[in-house]
Amino acid sequence: MAYGTLVGVRVLLVEDERRLAGLVRDGLSGEGFAVDVAHDGRDGLWMATENPYDVIVLDVMLPRMNGYTVCARLREAGNWTPIMMLTAKDGVYDEAEALDTGADDYLSKPFSYVVLLARLRALVRRGGRERPVSITVGDLVLDPAGLRCRRGEVEIALTPKEFAVLHGLARRAGEVVSKSELLAQAWDFSYDGDPNIVEVYISALRRKIDQPFGRSSLITVRGAGYRLEAT
Repeated sequence: MAYGTLVGVRVLLVEDERRLAGLVRDGLSGEGFAVDVAHDGRDGLWMATENPYDVIVLDVMLPRMNGYTVCARLREAGNWTPIMMLTAKDGVYDEAEALDTGADDYLSKPFSYVVLLARLRALVRRGGRERPVSITVGDLVLDPAGLRCRRGEVEIALTPKEFAVLHGLARRAGEVVSKSELLAQAWDFSYDGDPNIVEVYISALRRKIDQPFGRSSLITVRGAGYRLEAT
């Protein structure tokens, strides 16, 4: 996992070039991120307003409403989710206007996927000041930046999706987190598969973070969801 620092992060990608959008979405999803895609400015603005995202990747040239307008309206509404604008190649004025309308960063097309990931990592760090460097629940420690988990001094290997589910629970330790909330955290807005997939990952997590240590920190609250407790 060379680029796993954004696991558990929700990304909104607003890009009308469907092939490019698909490639970026598949790449980020393969790393364990939850990625929603909009193909025009109005849909992008609506999704950014109605859903909590950790970072937005926003193309400038969009049908129905351009990226500058989307960015400006979000800022006017008090939405300060970090925004990366995708601008035209050598578009100096595009880059300047992107920053002037409230974007946090920009990337010129065509761009390197590796550079995109690096810039997104920087934006999440900059915009996530309320998030601790690590999350501790009893002796269970999650390091979102390094995609690492340990119980005491014992490292626990998790898949990206397992980490995303556990991350969603650890951020609200002691609270009941519903299945739908975990789906939104670890999958994406458009996921329409079997919601019981959450149970599969909960079982896998129990086998890794609880059973080998004689713990029962991952609690099922029947009819409501799951709770992670310090044990």
